[in-house]
Amino acid sequence: MSLSPQFLDELRARTMLSALIGKTVKLQRAGREWRACCPFHNEKTPSFYVNDDKGFYHCFGCSAHGDAIRWMTDQRGLPFIDAVKELAQAVGLEVPAQDRRSAERAERAKGLHDAMEEAARWFTEQLHGLAGAEARAALERRGISASTARSFGLGYSPDSRGKLKEALGSYGDPMLVEAGLLIQVEDKAPYDRFRGRLMIPIRDVRGRVIAFGGRVIGDGEPKYLNSPETPLFDKGRTLFNLDRAQAAARKAGRVIAVEGYMDVIALAQAGFGEAVAPLGTAMTESQLERLWRMADVPILCFDGDAAGQKAAIRAAHRALPLLGPGRSLSFVTLPQGQDPDDLVRSKGPGAFEALLREPEPLVERLWKQELAAEPLTTPENRAGLKRRLGELARTIGDPMVRDEYLSEFRNRCDAAFAPPERTRQWQGGGGGSWQRGNGGQQRGGNRPGQRGGWRPPEPPPSDTARQIAQGIDPVLAKAVVAGLIRHPAQIARHLEVLGSLRLADGALGRLFEAVVDVALADRQLDSGGVRTILAKSGFNDIANELLRADTLPFSFTRHDGDDEARAVADLDEAIAVLVTRPAVDAALAEATAALQAGLDETAFERQVALVQEQEALKARLANLVLADEDD
Repeated sequence: MSLSPQFLDELRARTMLSALIGKTVKLQRAGREWRACCPFHNEKTPSFYVNDDKGFYHCFGCSAHGDAIRWMTDQRGLPFIDAVKELAQAVGLEVPAQDRRSAERAERAKGLHDAMEEAARWFTEQLHGLAGAEARAALERRGISASTARSFGLGYSPDSRGKLKEALGSYGDPMLVEAGLLIQVEDKAPYDRFRGRLMIPIRDVRGRVIAFGGRVIGDGEPKYLNSPETPLFDKGRTLFNLDRAQAAARKAGRVIAVEGYMDVIALAQAGFGEAVAPLGTAMTESQLERLWRMADVPILCFDGDAAGQKAAIRAAHRALPLLGPGRSLSFVTLPQGQDPDDLVRSKGPGAFEALLREPEPLVERLWKQELAAEPLTTPENRAGLKRRLGELARTIGDPMVRDEYLSEFRNRCDAAFAPPERTRQWQGGGGGSWQRGNGGQQRGGNRPGQRGGWRPPEPPPSDTARQIAQGIDPVLAKAVVAGLIRHPAQIARHLEVLGSLRLADGALGRLFEAVVDVALADRQLDSGGVRTILAKSGFNDIANELLRADTLPFSFTRHDGDDEARAVADLDEAIAVLVTRPAVDAALAEATAALQAGLDETAFERQVALVQEQEALKARLANLVLADEDD
């Protein structure tokens, strides 16, 4: 017995064809498609194309053509059923048993499709008949033209418990109940589900009617009534207007997700055919994957009210584990109390297009959301913000994107809350030198006698600085502990990252934990008070060794420093480097292993970028080293 068309369609829909073929063929992006030299015949110029939206590959040289299943049978040489089982296992589908019941279900599904198509035609006839006058008037009030209504197949369900049942009587009550068109309550006779509503057909990616949305005409509850889940309809995997939006999205180079059916219809009428909508639920992972098949950065445009913005942030959180290089979300915020339908009707398509031209990136939406979550007037509040941002970033599955988000959030927190960053300025004439300056000044300056924005290049690190940078882990760990003893008031500012650090075992690690505990127990203690308590706890010798003036050449480890602002800024930078370096090292080791295994084509680019980041961290540390006394 053959597998059901439903199952095979779902299998193809869940399989990202470019990812499947990309396991063995090196693909290159070509607009919305991928191209490569054909694996089925020898060629030097790529003529093999993969189209994820349409779910097929095609070679213009040898005419090889097929979908995911055909790829497994022709390229991998697997028997059909083995190809299906392997693909199903990869996407988490269970292959149905090939028995008589499977064949019966396939035949029944065919009947369900027929019933839904006939129901759609009947609803359309009702809309344009005598019974549909009120529904037509409602469409006219909303500015929906007759041509738009026909294009979307809009219809009307009379306010009757049995007219649809009678019209589709040849299918039998059990099939109409299974299709979601009738309601069966205990032992009572089934009756029409949709009554007195504007009917909106919901279609699958192939354009077949699989469900309906019914909108009340006038006042009443519920405002919208959707079909229940059926063998044809899984609302968490379906997007309204997906079948029509795919071609429009390819042409526009974007896809827009809005909240409801009427928003999609109004936008399509205004020229935005690339709009889709979820079906009365929060955006799901499957729906996000559908969006990413149409555009690398879909635009989410939910209503401007509180509910709409909550829906947007839920979608943002749900997308984080699925992000990848170049694959993200962006957001458009509508004026308060308006939805896309309101905006295009009141101000025209140009107003909506203006918003679409400047969408808000995902990282910006997350940052603003957490920044506004609570007041940030205390160290504890700011530590809470950093913790929440870190937790969000760590849900990202792709290690490179995760590291970028952690770095971006760290930089934003530093810019928002840290003291002004210490910079260098060019001082003096032709024999001038680089001098350390206070925060708020730009790096460098014009050399005397010259105009414009020329800046002298930053001098290379000294030999001492290079030695410090080479020994970054042990030297920096000691320096940070010494700095925290000298400046215990800074511990609360860095509470989150300090709490997550794990220094080397032994005396230094125990001293680090003791310093943090002592400073947090009494935040009024100065350096002398901290040292007194440490001495009573048995840390006197190691603390004195760390605090020797000639041990560590950093401003924040010196007892006689006369520039407190500079010492605090330097300590901030040192902590940032100490926290960042292990993550960079781990990511580099992962990229190197992937490169050696030859399983990841992006590993080399990641490796190069991470090596550069390592060098940048070394340079940042080197710039903190004080000049030698004899220089």
